[in-house]
Amino acid sequence: MNKTKMYILIKDDPKIDLGHVVLAAAHASLSGYITFVDNEFELSPTYDGMNETELWARESFRKVICKVTDKEFEKAKTYGENMKDYRIMVESGLDGMEVAIVFKPCEGTPFLKSLKLYK
Repeated sequence: MNKTKMYILIKDDPKIDLGHVVLAAAHASLSGYITFVDNEFELSPTYDGMNETELWARESFRKVICKVTDKEFEKAKTYGENMKDYRIMVESGLDGMEVAIVFKPCEGTPFLKSLKLYK
């Protein structure tokens, strides 16, 4: 069983109302999948021609949504490379503000596992 999860980090900012939080999470999930499945297919097909993100989508589809501070958001950007390991999401309705980061499905790093769940 695939135990990977897609981590989606949402900034805890008063400018980001609940409606934008929901949109950011939905957009992050879909755009993350599209970004990572395309990137991985070019780099390394794995099990039965599927890559890790495809396996995640078929066997797990688990997601963890976390509420993060500005400091945690900035720290998250140091864990890999944008558009390869994670994708930064901006919201046009909030003047292009960075609102979320979605990570390629993984088992979770100590940093990701330490973050507060969005409730």
